[in-house]
Amino acid sequence: MPEAAKPVAFLDRDGVLNVDHGYVHRPERLEWVAGAPEAVRLLNEAGIPVIVITNQSGVARGYFGETDVQQFHAHVQEQLRARGAHVDAFYYCPHHPQGTVAEFAIACDCRKPKPGMLERAARDFAVDRRRSFLIGDKDDDVAAAAAFGVRGIKFDAKTQSLVEVVRKAMAGR
Repeated sequence: MPEAAKPVAFLDRDGVLNVDHGYVHRPERLEWVAGAPEAVRLLNEAGIPVIVITNQSGVARGYFGETDVQQFHAHVQEQLRARGAHVDAFYYCPHHPQGTVAEFAIACDCRKPKPGMLERAARDFAVDRRRSFLIGDKDDDVAAAAAFGVRGIKFDAKTQSLVEVVRKAMAGR
């Protein structure tokens, strides 16, 4: 029997979960946005899957490799688990049309603002689009949410509390 669709919290990574220092890929460069682990834990406690959706053009630009992205995500997960939280899945786009690594220097359907990563997540998870949301810090994040048919919430770590944004999103506001 197929799993019943449920609300999903899609979160951008850089600028939402971790401070965006520019092409963050080394575990020692992980600096949490204030309240990020607590916000993820709130979602976990509510039974809402947390899925990270992140553009990682540094791969296409040759700044780091896919293994670095995967190791950084493993470190994020380890640090979250130490705080009683977890991410259910990470999806990343390594592409950029102006990249220097030929394999990744393409226009793709997964780079936000296109919804490819969200569509891939929907194949892996039973997503109730009507009750799901994406929190991101860029217009491309909100555009990807709209293209996928979920609520897009623009977040500014300098002026907003991620915990409060998550609480409002869970309440449907």
